Amino acid sequence: MQDIDNNSLESTIKQFIGDWTIEVTPGGAKKITDFREYLKPGTTVYITFLPGSDFSDTIHTAHKLREDGMIPVPHLAARSIPSETWLTNHLEKMKRELTLDHVLLIGGGVSTPVGDFEDTMQLLDTGLFEKFDINNIGVAGHPEGSPDISNDAIQSAMEWKNNYAARTGFSLYMTTQFIFEATPVIEWEARISNSGNRLPIKVGVPGIATLKTLLNHARACGIGPSMRFLTRQARNVSKLMHPISPDALILDLARHYAGRESSIAGIHVYPLGGLKKSAAWFSTVSDQEFEVDLAEKRLIL
Repeated sequence: MQDIDNNSLESTIKQFIGDWTIEVTPGGAKKITDFREYLKPGTTVYITFLPGSDFSDTIHTAHKLREDGMIPVPHLAARSIPSETWLTNHLEKMKRELTLDHVLLIGGGVSTPVGDFEDTMQLLDTGLFEKFDINNIGVAGHPEGSPDISNDAIQSAMEWKNNYAARTGFSLYMTTQFIFEATPVIEWEARISNSGNRLPIKVGVPGIATLKTLLNHARACGIGPSMRFLTRQARNVSKLMHPISPDALILDLARHYAGRESSIAGIHVYPLGGLKKSAAWFSTVSDQEFEVDLAEKRLIL
């Protein structure tokens, strides 16, 4: 952990979170009249494509975000894509209607593919992203492993994606699943860098949500060792409905990476308790003054 003077911690944290990104579901977006009420124009906002949902809702949300001055980044979930023809048509539509060059590719939360694709490498291997010049591409990172993928398969996929980025010149980067403690992602980043990873990494962090909500999401997503933070908190039942912010996580990551060369390139916010509360908290940290309580690992906003 870097030993940083307390007076410079605020600027260290602001620099670390940098151009933080956030995501929204199409359902959640319908509850927001104007995203500018909560986010600065130019904020990058990812849009989910959940199992069983209609991708037209994702595209509709992308249009709304663009109209409100945001940068939309649709998810494309490999195992929810029915065919290469479907992929061709929707990439062409997004390029034509949104002049889009940025997407996030994920495997998707279904065990059995609905069509031709099982993983993101198969999507990239179609050549369609080169055809439509969609050249800013996020892929999944797994600091705590994945319940659906073996560690060997994760390593092979990382090598393949690094080679793809080198071959195409595209801007590939990893966005990780959300974590609750810094140590797993610090150790993982060092490990994959030693194994040859050169892709930048955006660390997934949870937004503002109650302990109960965080526990439910963590269990559903198969979060690993960093979930210990939540289970320790949950021993006090009175805290279950108390909102939690990621102060300690942000502080630990910012202090560790200050002045270091690493692949860590910022954070991505999962607003598990709702976009409005999370956007307000991260906007305050990035744009306004605050104090740091090192003893409590707390940001005083």
